[in-house]
Amino acid sequence: MDTAQPQRVRLRLDVAYDGTDFHGWAKQFNRATPDASRPRTVQEELEDRLSTIAREPVELVVAGRTDAGVHALAQVAHVDVPAELLQSRSLAGDPSRLVTRLNKMLDGDIQVRDVQLAPPGFDARFSALRRHYVYRLTCARAGAHPLRRRDTAEVRRELDIEVMQQVADRVVGLHDFAGFCKAKPHATTIRTLQYFQWEDISTASEPQLYQASISADAFCWNMVRALVGACIEVARGAEPVEFVDDLLARTSRSPRLRLAPAKGLALAGVDYPASVEELSARTLVTKQRRDDPQR
Repeated sequence: MDTAQPQRVRLRLDVAYDGTDFHGWAKQFNRATPDASRPRTVQEELEDRLSTIAREPVELVVAGRTDAGVHALAQVAHVDVPAELLQSRSLAGDPSRLVTRLNKMLDGDIQVRDVQLAPPGFDARFSALRRHYVYRLTCARAGAHPLRRRDTAEVRRELDIEVMQQVADRVVGLHDFAGFCKAKPHATTIRTLQYFQWEDISTASEPQLYQASISADAFCWNMVRALVGACIEVARGAEPVEFVDDLLARTSRSPRLRLAPAKGLALAGVDYPASVEELSARTLVTKQRRDDPQR
């Protein structure tokens, strides 16, 4: 009896979504709950469609698990599928043909932008060098423009962008961000925040509009919203600039810290090593670091 496992191939998916109506990326594990009442998740909807095409259950691994209400301009995931799927008549060896098939099956708030064969050693989560996020907020009295209400946070108070940048400058670098993050058992809160820049992107139709660009090797749970929230609290005069230093010195998240609204946040991109050798090396290093409870 032949017990050999069927050959599988790894695909890279580039995905965008409007997170407004989703309970985050990660699927819910209570499958006993009826579909009509179970919260929508991006992972579950993508896996359901991919499983239909592959004719077997599949599981996605993602670069960054976005929270409820958070969007993605450029999310990255990988999935292992039977090699014979690529040789089907509909794909004819070209995995990019899945783009059309999947988007026909998905609702309009998820879009598969590209599907390609993943290079050897590629892991959407562990191979990543850094993640990039953007955060949009407006202080305009009228609120967000009607066409941007789903991806722009509203702060009904004047904010000084120079003060927000002062806060951002204080947190750039290698720190323990325990004061900003929800702790997870045996998970490190040490991160290297590589870039945090505010800019005024106001236009005639969207006055008092600001955007933050934030990059790090990885982010803790709620970390980006906490960082933006700290900027807002200081810029509106509720806390002094030194509040950030207090947060960096803490070993747990401060009850004084307010999270910025989820809807202003979007995952904007993920960077990976250029060569196969660097991909494999990065995956090994990242897995070791994540598995070390002392880090």
